[in-house]
Amino acid sequence: MRFLATVLAAGLLTASSHAAKPNIVILFADDAGYADFGFQDQADPALAKLTPRITRLAKEGMVFTDAYVSGAVCSPSRAGAMTGRYQQRFGHEKNIPPNYMKGGLPLTEKFIGDRLRPLGYATGMIGKWHLGYPEPYHPIKRGFDFSYGCLQGSRPYFPLPKPNPHRIFLRNDKPTPEKGYVTDRIGDGACEFIRENKDRPFFLYVAFTSPHGPLQPKPEDLKLIGSLGSPKRSKYAGLVKSLDDNCGKILDCLDEQGLTGNTLVIFSNDNGGQTLTGAVNTPLRGRKGEVVEGGIRVPTAMRWPAVIPPGGKSRTPVISLDWLPTFVEAAGAKRDESWQLDGISLLPLFKEPAKELPARPLFWRTSGAKGPVAVRDGDWKLIILRGKGSDTPQLYNLREDISESHDLAAGNPDKVKELVAKIAAWEKELAEPLW
Repeated sequence: MRFLATVLAAGLLTASSHAAKPNIVILFADDAGYADFGFQDQADPALAKLTPRITRLAKEGMVFTDAYVSGAVCSPSRAGAMTGRYQQRFGHEKNIPPNYMKGGLPLTEKFIGDRLRPLGYATGMIGKWHLGYPEPYHPIKRGFDFSYGCLQGSRPYFPLPKPNPHRIFLRNDKPTPEKGYVTDRIGDGACEFIRENKDRPFFLYVAFTSPHGPLQPKPEDLKLIGSLGSPKRSKYAGLVKSLDDNCGKILDCLDEQGLTGNTLVIFSNDNGGQTLTGAVNTPLRGRKGEVVEGGIRVPTAMRWPAVIPPGGKSRTPVISLDWLPTFVEAAGAKRDESWQLDGISLLPLFKEPAKELPARPLFWRTSGAKGPVAVRDGDWKLIILRGKGSDTPQLYNLREDISESHDLAAGNPDKVKELVAKIAAWEKELAEPLW
């Protein structure tokens, strides 16, 4: 109540907005390391200094220590987050290849925007799309009223002398001039959407390309950071700094428009950190592309001053599939069972971080029925690295061993059998990769 009183005194929350449908903003980083933000338990001190705005956001809301995305690489992760369904159900299991023109995320699937627009929401998508290149698969055709960004999974941060159609920034499918730094353009585009939709509830998906390669920080940021032990780490840190600067820009825009109090903001990352380009995933094992924790567990914080008390921390396993049902319930509606969502609403955790959600296993698969697969059920996680030289199940207790250092399979044959059976049952419901 003290925090809510402070928000009211600051003019950030009116009596009428408390009961209104919240605005919803996703700030989605790309390939960032688990230890590369100041709100993490084992944050790298050097990167913690460069992420004050994201850290402040987390302190003003709730941190989810056991948060996951549904994919270990960019495009599948986004497919799951945008639909609330395991992307393997509809064959979106691998990254869409560059310039792939045979399709994208199947048109039979509905997006968050498709669910929120009937509830009166304006919907905007800013930044990286990576869910389909042909025109019917563009964001403006997939539940978004406004889009500003690029279709491909990565692009240079500085202007391209000869941009191709998938790397140039499109404004509602119309090419825009190549000018400015990409991360700044994303931040500016998000603020434009907020200002133009301040008088109605809105959903804004801000998909940064930072700190995904190429390692092209602003020269002034690189000079400020100096040496962090290796040129790669320093350049990566520069990308993280610009990410934090622009997250701050967006949060300031919410403040300026008087929207902060009744806006749910989620900060998260699309997959595990890419250590090959400078990310650090301490204390997790592995990196982007893998079903070990370093490939799928991501830094996540949520702020909603009207509802979430500050300083909370939830250790309940959650996944990006939960976003869509959370948003629908926050908007005062109910999910339709015909949507066949895999996620659940996180609203019960917002006021009671220690609350137990209904028990459920979480699954990951990266390369079809012959590729690596994993399941987490409670504190237990089982991994089978099919196609990686061994089909022998590995078993870990994540509450005691977050680094997955001690394989407990030999001593727990019944648990192994149980989790292998759950994987088998889940895989019967999936499709093979479309590309």
